[in-house]
Amino acid sequence: MNTDPIADYLTRVRNAIKANHRVVEIPASNLKKEITKVLFDKGYIANYKFEEAAVQGTIKIALKYNPISKIPAIRTLTRVSKPGLRKYAGIDNMPRVLNGLGIAILSTSKGVMTDKEARLQNVGGEVLCYVY
Repeated sequence: MNTDPIADYLTRVRNAIKANHRVVEIPASNLKKEITKVLFDKGYIANYKFEEAAVQGTIKIALKYNPISKIPAIRTLTRVSKPGLRKYAGIDNMPRVLNGLGIAILSTSKGVMTDKEARLQNVGGEVLCYVY
């Protein structure tokens, strides 16, 4: 039993990057699938595939590295809102990661999106993580 599946997801990706793995497998959930889609859309991961073979299903994520220097596209992956202390951001106090160079992934009433998309759609929500 895992108390924080999002932190587990981020830790698995972080560990795979540290070990220079090309692919990481993660147990699936709808929220994890949406976070994966956001990471792919913003260019932090190379590709992903949802496999529904098991009861829960898995997410296979192909990590992205610089072809010459082998530096990963994801430098830092930080969990913000935890089960013990939820962090919410309104439209007026939306977080900016690395002065706009990174992204904050939010869970809003209109779905999972980045901080920039939330500003455009004028919605706030729970700040899940920072990526840069």
